[in-house]
Amino acid sequence: MESALDYYTARALLDWQIELGATDAIGDAPVDRYALPGTAPKAKKPEVQAAPAKPKQVDPVAVAKAAATAAGSLDQLRAAMDGFDHCELKRGARQLVFADGTPGAPVMIIGEAPGRDEDREGKPFVGRAGQLLDRMLAAIDLDRRENVYITNVLPWRPPQNRDPKPEEIGMMKPFLERHVALAKPDVLVVMGNISCQAVLGKRGITRLRGQWAQALDLPVIPMFHPAYLLRQPQAKRQAWADLLELKARLEGK
Repeated sequence: MESALDYYTARALLDWQIELGATDAIGDAPVDRYALPGTAPKAKKPEVQAAPAKPKQVDPVAVAKAAATAAGSLDQLRAAMDGFDHCELKRGARQLVFADGTPGAPVMIIGEAPGRDEDREGKPFVGRAGQLLDRMLAAIDLDRRENVYITNVLPWRPPQNRDPKPEEIGMMKPFLERHVALAKPDVLVVMGNISCQAVLGKRGITRLRGQWAQALDLPVIPMFHPAYLLRQPQAKRQAWADLLELKARLEGK
């Protein structure tokens, strides 16, 4: 029996496939497309992606402590504070308000935070409150150009002159403590509630004013802030009594 097709039979079969719509020959052997495969294809295991590493949390207080401790002079401290980027107040302020007056003076005054005028000029207590402060100091023979050194708890102006937040005070406190250590005053004058909170850990300036306390290894006397005296002129009598108390302390009486 002959197994090979003759030419005419093979040509007839080819023409018949073309009539059915076949266009390409894809293999020499027939393929049964209805037959089930011998083995099912293995499902690919989903790739497990490692969870992204969490960014390391930065403790701004620890950063501030390290920067403040490394400062060996007031100039270095100023540079360290200027380079501290963890306080949001810095982004909204014009410039750093570091200090004014005479470094090494016997009296160091600590205010609360810069206002508009201080933010513009880069010095603490230069507006109306600063002018009143200068008159108060002159009444007991003190002058920032000779025997008074002045700074603030915060070196940047809070927006709309709002009160500083506790976390802002906390992160800037290491710089303030180092500032006092480098300035080496004989006494501290803390003006206003924010200053009392930062230095003494207490609020209630009406109750605290005029009473000597101890903090940062120095005698501390709380006083009304000059801005408060501008709003409440009747409190100037109490402020005068506090100034006399400061004068007596300086004279050793």
